Amino acid sequence: MSFTIAIIGRPNVGKSTLFNRLVGQKLALVDDKPGVTRDRREGEARLGDLEFTVIDTAGLDEAAKGSLTARMQEQTETAIKLADALMFVVDARAGLTPNDRTFADFVRRADKPVLLVANKSEGKHGDAGAMETYALGLGEPIQISAEHGEGLSELYDALRALMPEPLGEAESSGEHGEGDEDWENRPIRVAIVGRPNAGKSTLINHLLGEERLLTSAEAGTTRDSISVDIDWKGREFRVFDTAGLRRRARIEEKLEKLSVADALRAVRFAEVVVMMMDVQNKFEEQDLRIADLIEREGRALVIAVNKWDLMAGKSGQIAALRTEADHALPQVAGVPIIAVSGLLGEGIDLLMEAIVGAYTVWNRRVSTSALNRWFEQAVDANPPPAVSGRRLKLNYITQAKARPPSFILFCSRADAVPQSYLRYLIHSLREAFDLPGTPVRITLREKANPFAHKRKRLS
Repeated sequence: MSFTIAIIGRPNVGKSTLFNRLVGQKLALVDDKPGVTRDRREGEARLGDLEFTVIDTAGLDEAAKGSLTARMQEQTETAIKLADALMFVVDARAGLTPNDRTFADFVRRADKPVLLVANKSEGKHGDAGAMETYALGLGEPIQISAEHGEGLSELYDALRALMPEPLGEAESSGEHGEGDEDWENRPIRVAIVGRPNAGKSTLINHLLGEERLLTSAEAGTTRDSISVDIDWKGREFRVFDTAGLRRRARIEEKLEKLSVADALRAVRFAEVVVMMMDVQNKFEEQDLRIADLIEREGRALVIAVNKWDLMAGKSGQIAALRTEADHALPQVAGVPIIAVSGLLGEGIDLLMEAIVGAYTVWNRRVSTSALNRWFEQAVDANPPPAVSGRRLKLNYITQAKARPPSFILFCSRADAVPQSYLRYLIHSLREAFDLPGTPVRITLREKANPFAHKRKRLS
């Protein structure tokens, strides 16, 4: 089991900046505004030769029971229970505050090893505040600057004293002795996206069977893209919860811009994207924009229509949704549409089956011989039009790669092939080789003329 450390402290002391420094990536959102982090986020950290799991948490703050801030603190308390050790971070430039003293008592009651970290200690201004932290009774402060990477050697020494001895080469080699798993056995990376308040976090909580992610009737509760691991019927998934995507013109605050950028990054690194829609506001313009973005990124798409429990007269509604989706999203014709209720858990098994099915289609390969048999029939049934009085010659087709299925079509004049004819070929490909919903790419490539050099010589 990996050694786990939770980073805790009051808001705006630099916990997320330290988290990003330890994991070596800008995973957690960082802003001068207090209270940016809400859900707890885990990452694989490395400092020198030390490897461990680190948990970023919301700032400890006093709040009314049942409020969003109080539930954020509950997430922090859960992180403390899961951790083997704690990093209690204070702001050396601001010095000690009453909240620091209050939560130092809270940390002591956790009865876990604690590292007192005085962040923002760069320059002379942080020295006085760092000295004040001795009054907390948590030992000698480790002075660092997470933003500038100062003091990490002292942090390494303190961590090294806490962590167990690493396994020897002989003991650890068994974990890495096997080659890479094939795509059928790797965890499927799934991003859940949609407009604000579509029920993304509620759905993931139901999948996990616990209140892992904060939910609220207020739109915009989720900020960071949080990943959680889910096991469903023996199949592993890594699911990313994301912030709601509003129209670009409505995004004004810097923090929301960061949240949206984080959500878009989750889409780019996902393999299957579930686009959630509210059944009472389905297929709005922003939904179509999001679906188009997913298609352009080349991700497999599944549409989940949430809050189905509020729908009256459900018979025939799915068929109507199917027709509406094929009309509104022809670029992903046949995309799976699943009616779900994240709150009650309705349709969850069907959704997970659809994700596995979309992932399988996204990875599908077609043999060149089968492709060209289809190609001959498709061209015979509907020959390409003549352009500028000259006939287009389409030679043959082959699959270049999967993820998503991508094909190369060799022809005589690539720039003259109409987009409408490419759409016809893609539609025919989907039907012939059962490729519903997934993006399909066809790249045109001109076949070299072996007699071109002779023509030049004669001229």
